[in-house]
Amino acid sequence: MRFMVLIKATPESEAGVLPSAELIDAMMKYNQELLDAGVFVGGDGLQPSSTGARVRFSGAQRSVIDGPFPETKELIAGYWIFKTSSLQEAIDWVKRCPNPMGVESEIEIRQIFETDDFGDNVSPQAREIEDRLRAQGARS
Repeated sequence: MRFMVLIKATPESEAGVLPSAELIDAMMKYNQELLDAGVFVGGDGLQPSSTGARVRFSGAQRSVIDGPFPETKELIAGYWIFKTSSLQEAIDWVKRCPNPMGVESEIEIRQIFETDDFGDNVSPQAREIEDRLRAQGARS
């Protein structure tokens, strides 16, 4: 099972306040533990929403909304992708994480869909493309 672990933004992260050297060191040690345990698939911190954009879809129309975005509690400041045997194992790993923001913060855990989760809605052609994309991504 794969899980996306979402580090929620705070007013400080949205203001561009960088983590301390101590927090960076603690997070790198934690990332190494994840890697050594075979849990770490990927992850990164994200720039504040002021450097981003959203694309809104309405039928065939697309519109672009430039950041920053107002609702800090709905924003993501970073993420990991974990590969674990269960949600509980992902939770146990997150509980070992240093507080990523140094202030009251939240990490959300969401299971990632696998191709098989879509059952017969995935055509053989779509399955072939998915397999090829995963293989190519693993080489990158």
